[in-house]
Amino acid sequence: MRLSPPLLIAGFVLALASAGGAWIVLAPDLISAEDSLPTPPETPRLVDSAEYEACLARLGEDADAALAEAERWHSQGGGEGAAHCAALALIGLGETDRAAAALEQIAARSSASPAARSVVFGQATQAWLLVENPARAQAAATQGLALTPEDTWLLMDRAVALAAQGRHAQAIADLERATTIDPSRIEAWVLRAATRRQLDQIALAAADIERAFAIEVENAEAFLERGIIRQLQGNAEGARSDWSRALELAPDSPTADLAAQNLALNEAGPQIR
Repeated sequence: MRLSPPLLIAGFVLALASAGGAWIVLAPDLISAEDSLPTPPETPRLVDSAEYEACLARLGEDADAALAEAERWHSQGGGEGAAHCAALALIGLGETDRAAAALEQIAARSSASPAARSVVFGQATQAWLLVENPARAQAAATQGLALTPEDTWLLMDRAVALAAQGRHAQAIADLERATTIDPSRIEAWVLRAATRRQLDQIALAAADIERAFAIEVENAEAFLERGIIRQLQGNAEGARSDWSRALELAPDSPTADLAAQNLALNEAGPQIR
């Protein structure tokens, strides 16, 4: 399971908001297990079996049924494949703390390949982020990165966790590494812009967001962040234009919720920091 880029960035923005950012309003319940139901993990798999594939496929359809299937299979010797499917099902059922701890244990004890174990550590990382436990998320991401040091998704997830703890310089270091490994990773550029903005490094943040637009000209998260930067630069009209475009590109999303709230604040009057 990976959170979609909008959820990833919304989570990061939430971390910045909790640290005292301006022009960002996001309630924690906007990021929940319901927003990101479990889906089959990226290859490689922990195990290779038809039962495993069937259980994972059921996750997106019915988490209750997937959990029942995983528990039945586990009782018949399903091992870590059954345990993994059960842990992912728990996320869909709202038992995310329990799922995160289980995923960590599975990844630590598994005899699967380093790449497969790293995927499960990544799932644990995002589960901890969903329940707003950034210290545990950071620890899980670090274990995953020990197995796959160039995993840009894990680097971004760890940056989210670090920022939520106020450790912005370390978050920037992870994002710097992610953009070095994969310069086309637009999410990393947007996340780094948001982090630099939080540190009042507005010129650097603006440069990062323009790098994001060079990769993709119509990206909702990039418009959201550039609108915030423009507002801080005193360009209220440019900010309104960017937030309006974010709403158009990603309606009914956490990104749209943030853009709408920022537009409302913009109309209400001068920002309060």
